[in-house]
Amino acid sequence: MDFALDARTEELREQLLDFMTTKIEPAEPVFHDQLAAMDDPFAWSTAPVLNQLRAEARDLGLWNLFLPGEDHGEYAGAGLTNLQYAPLAEITGRAGHLAPPALNCAAPDTGNMEVLAMFGDAEQKARWLRPLLEGTIRSAFAMTEPDVASSDATNIETSIARDGDAYVLNGRKWWITGAMNPECEIFIVMGKTDPDAERHRQQSMVLVPRDTPGLTVVRPMTVFGYDDHEHGGHAELLLEDVRVPASNLIAEEGLGFAIAQARLGPGRIHHCMRAIGLAEKAIELMCERVEGRVAFGKPLARQGVVREWIAEARVSVEQLRLLVLKTAWLMDTVGNRGAHTEIQAIKIATPKVVQEIVDRAMQAHGAGGLSQDFPLAASYAAIRTLRFADGPDEVHKASLARAELARQAAARGPSTFRPPGG
Repeated sequence: MDFALDARTEELREQLLDFMTTKIEPAEPVFHDQLAAMDDPFAWSTAPVLNQLRAEARDLGLWNLFLPGEDHGEYAGAGLTNLQYAPLAEITGRAGHLAPPALNCAAPDTGNMEVLAMFGDAEQKARWLRPLLEGTIRSAFAMTEPDVASSDATNIETSIARDGDAYVLNGRKWWITGAMNPECEIFIVMGKTDPDAERHRQQSMVLVPRDTPGLTVVRPMTVFGYDDHEHGGHAELLLEDVRVPASNLIAEEGLGFAIAQARLGPGRIHHCMRAIGLAEKAIELMCERVEGRVAFGKPLARQGVVREWIAEARVSVEQLRLLVLKTAWLMDTVGNRGAHTEIQAIKIATPKVVQEIVDRAMQAHGAGGLSQDFPLAASYAAIRTLRFADGPDEVHKASLARAELARQAAARGPSTFRPPGG
């Protein structure tokens, strides 16, 4: 495994670091001020400073970095591998509300673009993928439901019924990220087309334009009190006899679960890459704070427990980065299925460890760490949320343990153990 940056990645990294320092960081307070002054702060993608940053990023070639190019023809992204994209995504995690959308690399649009690139037909790509790649519209992914344990995607109850040359959808969804943004023009909705089919073949995915009659955005959801308007919020949706053309079906009936898994693999590693950047920012803030604060006659930086926090944070981040890079390398070399164990491992480890780092950075800031004067409280809410998003910790642990037990059993071969008297 060679994790050294190649020439192209190093060039993009230097460009992106400069862009973060000279453009993104100075724009962060301006972005929040512009959102606060808006009639609809959920319309985050219309903030003038964001649109300016997007134009500059596109001119620099820092655009659609997440999407590989070789398999998608005219709808290609930057053509980077997962290993090439990893250090770039980490950098954007330092300003998670602003940097990813400035580069057109923000969830949930990234996952939706991947779905359309991999599974969409020519008409769907022309109608929806192209404007998403150009950044002229936004999108949302509607899977999670309030009435079932959506950590098991086979529980999804939203009905997608064929009616002649159309599909009719009925159900409720919630935590639909980006749905509050008026620029969100298309939803990818997952539901059941055949409740009697094999368990993982019951689900399908359908494209539902926002203005379709019967689709209602009921309310925004909050996360620890944050409405997350900086990336379009999280909404509850109601679908009541929502009728769309049968041509809006993605791929074919029964592939919904498989498409969801294909979407979530890259999504999980992208989240983990950005989370490492968030952790790096938290460590910087913690070090700056403890150097300048005095308690009990000496700077906090000279307190043994604080030094322990900083040392453990550095070790943890280095461990996470290596695991994420290994996962990215495996995804590139043996595919997402071959990297399944590592994808689960980073999804288990990264949010939990980064949450601990942010928590200690908050502690080092005292009461200020809980306030809006520092980004740490919002970062804590975001990273805690990631322990649910794309599958909760417990689901990944159960699956990983099952695979490990099977691997160990296969390595041992048939058991020769015989109980006494047996």
